Amino acid sequence: MSSRDEISISGRIAGQFQNSAITPLLGLVGLLLGMFAVFVTPQEEEPQISVTFANIFIAYPGASAIEVEQVVSTPAEQVLAEVEGIKHVYSTSRPGMSIITVQFEVGENRNSAILRLYNAIFSNEDFLPRNLGVMRPLVKPKGIDDVPIVTFTLWSDDPHWGSHELAQVAHSLEAELKRVPNTRDVYTVGAPDRVVHVVLDPQKMAAQQLSIEDLSRTLQAFNSVAHAGSVVAGNRQLHVQAGEFLQTADEVANLIVSMRNGQPVYLHEVAQVGLEADQPESYVWYGTGPGAKTLGDAEARDAPALTLAVAKKPGANAAEIARSVIERMEQLKGYIIPDNVHYKVTRDYGATAAAKANKLIGKLAFATFFVVLLVLLTMGWREALIVGMAVILTLALTLFANWAWGFTLNRVSLFALIFSIGILVDDAIVVVENIHRHMHGSQKRLLEIIPLAVHEIGGPTILATFTVISALLPMTFVTGLMGPYMSPIPINASIGMMLSLCVAFVVTPWLAYIGLRRRFERQQKAALSSHGHMEVAGGAVHGAPPTQSDATAHGVDDVAPGLLRFFERIYLPFLNSRRVVLNRFLLAVVVFALIGLSLMLVTHRQVILKMLPFDNKSEFQIVVDMPQQSSLQQTARAMGALTDYLSQVPEVVNYQAYAGISSPPGFNGLVRQYYLRRGSHVGDIQVNIVDKHLRDRKSHQLALDLRGPLQALVKPMGANIKIVEVPPGPPVQSPLVVEVYGPELAGQQQLARQIEALFNMTPDIVDVDTSVEHDTERLILQVDRERAVHLGVSQAALTQLLGAVLQGQDLSYVHTGTDKHATPIRVEFAPGDKADMESVLALKVTSLRGGLVPLADFVTVKKSGIDHAIHHKDLARVVYVTGDMAGKLDSPLYGMAAIYEKLAELNSPSGKPLQQFLIRQPTMPFDYAIKWDGEWQITFETFRDMGIAYSVGLLMIYLLVVAQFRSYVVPLVIMAPIPLTVIGVMPGHALLGAQFTATSMIGMIALAGIIVRNSILLVDFVSETMAGGVSLAKAVILSGAIRSKPILLTGLAAMLGAFFILDDPIFSGLAIVLIFGILISTMLTLWIIPILYFSLLDWQARKG
Repeated sequence: MSSRDEISISGRIAGQFQNSAITPLLGLVGLLLGMFAVFVTPQEEEPQISVTFANIFIAYPGASAIEVEQVVSTPAEQVLAEVEGIKHVYSTSRPGMSIITVQFEVGENRNSAILRLYNAIFSNEDFLPRNLGVMRPLVKPKGIDDVPIVTFTLWSDDPHWGSHELAQVAHSLEAELKRVPNTRDVYTVGAPDRVVHVVLDPQKMAAQQLSIEDLSRTLQAFNSVAHAGSVVAGNRQLHVQAGEFLQTADEVANLIVSMRNGQPVYLHEVAQVGLEADQPESYVWYGTGPGAKTLGDAEARDAPALTLAVAKKPGANAAEIARSVIERMEQLKGYIIPDNVHYKVTRDYGATAAAKANKLIGKLAFATFFVVLLVLLTMGWREALIVGMAVILTLALTLFANWAWGFTLNRVSLFALIFSIGILVDDAIVVVENIHRHMHGSQKRLLEIIPLAVHEIGGPTILATFTVISALLPMTFVTGLMGPYMSPIPINASIGMMLSLCVAFVVTPWLAYIGLRRRFERQQKAALSSHGHMEVAGGAVHGAPPTQSDATAHGVDDVAPGLLRFFERIYLPFLNSRRVVLNRFLLAVVVFALIGLSLMLVTHRQVILKMLPFDNKSEFQIVVDMPQQSSLQQTARAMGALTDYLSQVPEVVNYQAYAGISSPPGFNGLVRQYYLRRGSHVGDIQVNIVDKHLRDRKSHQLALDLRGPLQALVKPMGANIKIVEVPPGPPVQSPLVVEVYGPELAGQQQLARQIEALFNMTPDIVDVDTSVEHDTERLILQVDRERAVHLGVSQAALTQLLGAVLQGQDLSYVHTGTDKHATPIRVEFAPGDKADMESVLALKVTSLRGGLVPLADFVTVKKSGIDHAIHHKDLARVVYVTGDMAGKLDSPLYGMAAIYEKLAELNSPSGKPLQQFLIRQPTMPFDYAIKWDGEWQITFETFRDMGIAYSVGLLMIYLLVVAQFRSYVVPLVIMAPIPLTVIGVMPGHALLGAQFTATSMIGMIALAGIIVRNSILLVDFVSETMAGGVSLAKAVILSGAIRSKPILLTGLAAMLGAFFILDDPIFSGLAIVLIFGILISTMLTLWIIPILYFSLLDWQARKG
């Protein structure tokens, strides 16, 4: 075997590319690919998560909630539970309606999932008799792309303009905005319909012997059109249309509805007919706060408003679409948007995405600059330039890989790159530092030195790279919403590490040769002229190729004396001292004590455990629930009190209030299904606050400060409000959720009320609510069937009359040819005719004999309660209790722990101890039990999966090190620093008052790979040095003295990268782990690992 064959593959690769013409071309291609990725990768604020679910609406008119549950919901759930890929099936059974929600596993392909769902539903339509009265299912698929990225709120300060006039403008804008490429849903929230009102006069109807059936027949007869065919006349074919549609309210008013005594009876003679706005089922208004002045916005105070929402297509660039939509809106000002109508962009996720991306790219550049500056201060400007160019090329290639993998430019993928800076630069630093060290005093050619230098650290560098990847990569298998949310971190970092290794072995040697050659030649000439001859170490300059022994021996004695003395002082007491056993024992005691004290910070709640900390957003939402019998006006009055208060809060820019309907959903509202909230007793307020750079209070602190005063304002009105912040990560139903299961609904509701009371009594638990509805009354009009038959009145005639009286009845539509939405002809009665039940019972219905019969003759009124909604989860009846945490311990885990202890003392309605389940649904439905859900569930799943990923990563690291060192014990020494990271991580969190979160756990996992890298460099150096004939003790001391520089450099580089994410509320935990973990563990690694390795080899030598 030739000596050249003794050089490792890393050295041979460096030798091939260090002076190759193709190397700069490869680097140029890499840079161009990175630039391409920056321009084409879509920008979004949050990662795209494939969350597919669907709402299925099945109407069963007239049925009670229990009948809907038994006849519709339960059989439908059984069918849907068979569909592949479904995670949960929820249902809500109300009188006359079943709403079933199907949630698929995260990551399921939307199209195939919905196809399977449709197939299951419509292939089982025959599970109910056709004449039972159950309507056909309506399926509404939902996903993350249903969330609007831009909303415009239209309002006017013109007193003659209300929601009806604004709706006409909004509907015209919908079509124009839809023309913007890659827009998806464009719709208006809060727009009232236009209706041709036909307000009947009961007395005149009775005088003319007319019934609603007569009007219905007349409208349908005179509002039908048919294409009757064609005729040929004058050698031309003419198409024939039979009839014309009703087009105006006047045409409707002039319809002849009957003939009396040979005279026509027109509709306007028995009713008032007019085209007007529909009776309001919702109110929307807009107002501004003191913060609007900082933006120069026009002032508004509870102005009637509408909201125009725009969503984007999957995979499209949110920033680009939002910008285009806003530009189009500005162009339409003065054309479709009148001068007296104003609009405000009340949501712009495109701008926030672009701002976040630009800010993080700037941080990425600064992190790279400071890492290069670090190299500049320690090795020189040429070495710094080489490292900088290698890092930039690695980042460019990683950005291209990010795009090729299908990721977008979002906060997580960019934070992954910033976090990776510190470890991506490691390979370049180690290679350049070793080349720099080998050049010192050498008389070999640089083309010989570079392969030798790369060879020397090639093996441990490859191994170290794969240990970091082994630690990170298992995180890609984390399940649930958190898995795909955080997946850019392990994937981008792992790909970046591989690319960094390739760049270090291919491009960095070429850069080193080009950048360092001239200086090295000058140094050689200076040395030659100084000594008068050229000393050759290991052979002549042009002699035999370098060997492995040359590489090992070179530089061993080239150590600063002061550094050598320092490591002698810290190592020798544990190597050859007379008290060596005692010293090692005391060292072990101190280390284990520090680990124990660090962990006690968690048990004593000096470090709080939480899924993710609150972000500092510029918006929050107030969800309002009034008693169920509240009118729309009462709900609006309570919300008006809230908006009046908000208009005085300094940070508030504007608010949009929605009474009777929900606001355009965010991702949180989509998952919690706020879009299903409709009714006179519900509402919500969307509040926008000034940018975080323009206020002192964080959004979470503002929400805490507002909760008390706002609740005090509306509590006397019976309102229950929740302040909902934008979640920092994947949303859940509520931070605290208790699911109550049992054999009887009444017992479940009783138990839920008890748990609700415990929630209210527990400190820091707020926004408590249950799914148990308040008792509400309804009136049942009982028909005396025998009397009705005797009078000749059908129940169908009664039903039609009451429908028209109480809510109106759409009998047909006018065809204006200009309106985007159909305009119904609604037959109804005046408010005075339905003011109370006496007025209703005084109304007359036409009998089969032609006479008019008052309702009071055969109808009596009975009071009854409205059935409560019945909820199911995965085929089991359930009642929910929800809450949130606010205070010093704002982690739901601690509220849950406090309630858990109290519930352990609680007996169920059956008298037995209450069972509590943490991770699975109770399997036996014959006794009462609860299951904890909400943030606890996602926290458990995330930390369980991360713990498994951590374990798998450690196992893979162990196997890699075993393969490299061919020992089962040496890897344990190399991995010893991993538990030492706790000594830095936990005190670091406590010192900064930060919570230990999921991102902290990601940092711990990454840290395992990073810190093992240092151990590998030390142990490998000791082994290689001893192979060159150096004694064990000297090799240990030299390992610290020589390898301390690259170890400290790479550690400082990682810490510098982490400093740039320290200010982010979500990823600060990751930064703290890296900064404090690397700081402490690097120092302890340089101290303890050589001592441990010495002890192992010394013990093996004495034992052998």
